Amino acid sequence: MHRSGAAMAWNVFKFCTALRGLGSIMILLVLGVVGVTYYAVVVTNYFPALQSGASFESSLVALLVLLVFHCLLAMLLWSYFSVVLTDPGSVPPNWRPSVDEERGETEPLAGSEYNSAVMGVQQSTAIGDPTNTRVRYCRKCNQLKPPRCHHCSVCGRCILKMDHHCVWVVNCVGALNYKYFLLFLFYTFLETTVVTLSLLPHFIAFFTDGEIPGTPGSLATTFLAFVLNLAFSLSVLGFLIMHISLVAGNTTTIEAYEKKTTPKWRYDLGRRKNFEQVFGTDKKYWFIPGYSEEDLRRMPALQGLEYPSKPDLDSQEF
Repeated sequence: MHRSGAAMAWNVFKFCTALRGLGSIMILLVLGVVGVTYYAVVVTNYFPALQSGASFESSLVALLVLLVFHCLLAMLLWSYFSVVLTDPGSVPPNWRPSVDEERGETEPLAGSEYNSAVMGVQQSTAIGDPTNTRVRYCRKCNQLKPPRCHHCSVCGRCILKMDHHCVWVVNCVGALNYKYFLLFLFYTFLETTVVTLSLLPHFIAFFTDGEIPGTPGSLATTFLAFVLNLAFSLSVLGFLIMHISLVAGNTTTIEAYEKKTTPKWRYDLGRRKNFEQVFGTDKKYWFIPGYSEEDLRRMPALQGLEYPSKPDLDSQEF
């Protein structure tokens, strides 16, 4: 039994190491798909159609496709690299939890209170005591964990409001970049859908008896781009629907699994407030990877350390 447990731990370690090793390979893969798509849509099909000016209608369609394609591509890449380059949120070195909220004390623990709290959480964690739900302790990082914080074995650290580790962005998705990840999914779905629809007539032409203009290389690129974008559009749609439901309930992928037997969730404050905790209150910033200074100043949830909750469910903690 011990040997199988050790083997399992070793397999998990190797898996996490392999994910770290992917690194820039996944970024290059994403950029490769973007490059193939760009070549098929712009270089091979619609820019030549715009230049030819065969008819006013065809030129207008080509112009509209190129404008929408480039706008969505810009937003997609902006959102993507925002997820890649933004730290998802780490526990501050001097972070200390608040005193028991039931006593009405919200000042950070200090001195002997802090040391005794750490020792108490370490002991309860060691013996598997499930009753200590106020403060959690990470034995891998040797530090206390804020609410909704989880340890990522791939990153090797605790992540604030961790949702999951995404190999496509080579980063964890957490409190500080979750909005950017959702926008990346959103613009990816729109972009791949536009590409699929714009290349559909060219794809159908492959199965007709008429002669298809273009070189073998350009035809193969068009065929490949259509198949790739159709596949990504359908798969991303599923992820997007899932994450929309998570945002509506103010939960993460990890929390949804952990609380699957819990009928009520302490952080579920209603769909509008749940949405604002991810996207902010300023509507001008809802569709761009960023926040207004006012939202960052007056909404602690955007910083990943404090979250408003329902008073009657404050005993819950994950």
